[in-house]
Amino acid sequence: MEEETEIVEHFFGVYLLYCTNPKYKGRTYIGYTVNPRRRIKQHNAGKKYGGAWKTSNRGPWNMVLIVHGFPNSTSALRFEWAWQHPHVSRRLKHIPKKKSSQKKFDFCLTVLSEMLKIGPWCRLPLIVRWLDYEFSKNYYGRISPPLHMPVCYGKVSTCKTKSTQRSRTDDILSHELRSSMGESLIFCSLCGSSATQNNSVTCMQPKCPLIAHLICLAKVFCKDGMILPIEGTCPTCTTSVLWGDLIKKKNGCYQYLQEANTNSSSSDSDI
Repeated sequence: MEEETEIVEHFFGVYLLYCTNPKYKGRTYIGYTVNPRRRIKQHNAGKKYGGAWKTSNRGPWNMVLIVHGFPNSTSALRFEWAWQHPHVSRRLKHIPKKKSSQKKFDFCLTVLSEMLKIGPWCRLPLIVRWLDYEFSKNYYGRISPPLHMPVCYGKVSTCKTKSTQRSRTDDILSHELRSSMGESLIFCSLCGSSATQNNSVTCMQPKCPLIAHLICLAKVFCKDGMILPIEGTCPTCTTSVLWGDLIKKKNGCYQYLQEANTNSSSSDSDI
């Protein structure tokens, strides 16, 4: 049976390639992409087709693992650079240098596992995804991220968020603006001050009325004195949510939640 592919919105990933060419077997390459399928094709096609010069004419390459869930391209690119240069990055200088007897692939996994445990990356809503089944069997236990970062297996496909669809906050704001009553017409559920689409978030639960300033909700979620929350409990509906999921929803992801709520409401009205 053909393996099911997971579709991910707002995708920013950092991947690990493994060379299967007998002449260069064992070589690795770390890169950044917003489209894994397209990127591996470019690497195997060569530099003139968009592949990196370090991988050109050395294939075939296999994309065995990818870390995704970064909030933006800047965050992912910084992660990529640190993974590529662990002994230059000030956060990773404590990692022992690669031993001559150690395989490069093993060393890459050691660095990755350590990166996921330290700040700022340990607080991001990342997903470690094995794209190659054989590698996942042999190396699955080599990576031990924090509990809020799942380690999974399977193919991934990317899609853009639909700009034509709007979140509940957008709908409220648009309606209020059309009524010519000004911009400050939605209010933070926590501090009571006016809020806008740009500085507020809504709960993951479609029927939850929470609208809160990012900074207000972050203060509620943060229990360890850190600026960036990991997870928390919605103060309105008491649902446990990941901070990263709230930010993804703010960026236009999870539109199916809004659609499901709309369809449910329509069905209820027909009864």
